[in-house]
Amino acid sequence: MIEKKVKIGDNMSDSLRAIAEERVERKIKFKRHLFSYVTVNVILALINLVFSPEYLWFLWVALFWGIGVVIDFLKTYVLFDRFDSEEYRERKIQEEMEKLRK
Repeated sequence: MIEKKVKIGDNMSDSLRAIAEERVERKIKFKRHLFSYVTVNVILALINLVFSPEYLWFLWVALFWGIGVVIDFLKTYVLFDRFDSEEYRERKIQEEMEKLRK
């Protein structure tokens, strides 16, 4: 997981840049992962269809690796802000403090 280390007193634009850099890094990693997935599975499909077309075993690789790609996509583009944002973190801290006060 990418860590956010923003010190108190840091410039707001510095912290925004750090968050933006993290997001860009995640997107680049996802695109590399997707490219690898497509490339390797096309090669496996060709090998499978040439040497053993009666059983399409490459589909198993595509299926299970595809699950990983979907999870990676969700973490990169859908769930990134929900659990890694400062607002979420602060809200959870406040909730825990309320529980401790009771």
